[in-house]
Amino acid sequence: MLKVALPNKGQLSEPAKAMLAEAGYRGSRNPRDLVITDRENGVEFFLLRPRDIATYVGSGILDLGITGRDMLADSGAEADEVLQLGFAPSTFRLAAPAGTVADVAGMAGRRIATSYPELLQAYLTAVGLTAEVVSLDGAVENAVRLGVADAVADVVDTGTTLRQAGLELVGEPVLISEAVLIRRADAPADAEVDTFIRRLQGVLTARNYVLVDYDIPLQHVEKACELTPGLESPTVSPLHEEGWAAVRAVVPKNQAHRIMDQLVELGGRGILVTAISACRL
Repeated sequence: MLKVALPNKGQLSEPAKAMLAEAGYRGSRNPRDLVITDRENGVEFFLLRPRDIATYVGSGILDLGITGRDMLADSGAEADEVLQLGFAPSTFRLAAPAGTVADVAGMAGRRIATSYPELLQAYLTAVGLTAEVVSLDGAVENAVRLGVADAVADVVDTGTTLRQAGLELVGEPVLISEAVLIRRADAPADAEVDTFIRRLQGVLTARNYVLVDYDIPLQHVEKACELTPGLESPTVSPLHEEGWAAVRAVVPKNQAHRIMDQLVELGGRGILVTAISACRL
């Protein structure tokens, strides 16, 4: 039976459960459950602290896991991203008291508080900076005010909490994070794993794409297909009415209205956009 780790709390938890439900996996009605067995699909889900998931997956105890890219990078576990899941976006940023540090180079020699010591140290080494890493377990925005650090490095959505603490962001993001599906780096091929990944890919496609059908004069088919190339190629069929073709293709959901406008300008008619509930690519 496939063993998959899920985050049991935080901004990763509910979106992860929703994605799995859309992929056809059974959830739990009891919020206290630590293990959910989906016998129909042959999967056991283990609800764990998001920070621990990479360790369990990297050790080979669990086959797959959903966690944040930032937590994977900080764990040092032998696990790799296999799929970006498109939710829980955040950035890992440096910050210092307003007006004290002009750029990243100004962090040299300072005490930097963080809950992600491995990630921060790897970044400092990569850019050739020497600084003291002060490891804390959360609420690092108070570290400067309390005198244990001169700057901080933290995962943020907008940076509002840091600004409220009198800090300002320094430099570009150290890491751009989101929820990711991870697997042990040297794991062998596995048909159950492939099926699980395909299901999640199907959910992502269903969320991000729509199906467009339209009729177009034959002389404009090529230009229309350039607008709607599909994931591989559009389907083009002759209509009973001479000189016309019917086209069906998958297009990005966020571009659907622009594409419809352009198809109208080409002489398209009967343009229909349909949501995709599930797919396999």
